[in-house]
Amino acid sequence: MSDAYRTVAEPATAEFVVQGSEFLGHVRPVESVDAAEAFVETVREEYADATHNVPAYRVRAGDDGEFLREYSSDDGEPSGSAGKPALNVLTQREIENCAVVVTRYYGGTNLGVGGLVRAYSRAVKEAVEAAGVVEERPHERVVITVEYDDSGTVRSILESEGYEFDADYEAAVTFDVRVPLAESEALRDRLRSATSGRADLE
Repeated sequence: MSDAYRTVAEPATAEFVVQGSEFLGHVRPVESVDAAEAFVETVREEYADATHNVPAYRVRAGDDGEFLREYSSDDGEPSGSAGKPALNVLTQREIENCAVVVTRYYGGTNLGVGGLVRAYSRAVKEAVEAAGVVEERPHERVVITVEYDDSGTVRSILESEGYEFDADYEAAVTFDVRVPLAESEALRDRLRSATSGRADLE
């Protein structure tokens, strides 16, 4: 899937109080299921004293992001009152590669299932608004190894295209480049022809 997708621009937290219960919505862009799980774990540890830490995420998985992994948990809240509403906000807004955790400190008043659904949805909505939504394209890493003679050519191609890369000058020169999936094949072809096939591409 080389098409663009929507995700959050940066990590953000939104907080508010409903009838004495404090809700904190934490949101963060993630690149993988592992990163989403790690974020959930970090929030759980940081807010270990909270009554509930409700996670949800939508992440593109598979080698080229061909399928979407969706996950949510009610973390002890009544079934369907917390995790699903949190995930629904991401689904409705078509946000991917994003993990959220809603932390709740119980304030002594039962909100009922309807009240919980509204509060958990609101926590995610406000956190997403605070983070901002951006359009991203799936990227991949291309590693290019060339001799010194070809390194200037490769570097100028990468710079002219505006790709992010790291260069490592050892016995040979290695460029580690972040390239949108849709453009990686064209870049490989261009580098091969510019170096007469001498560039080693991974």
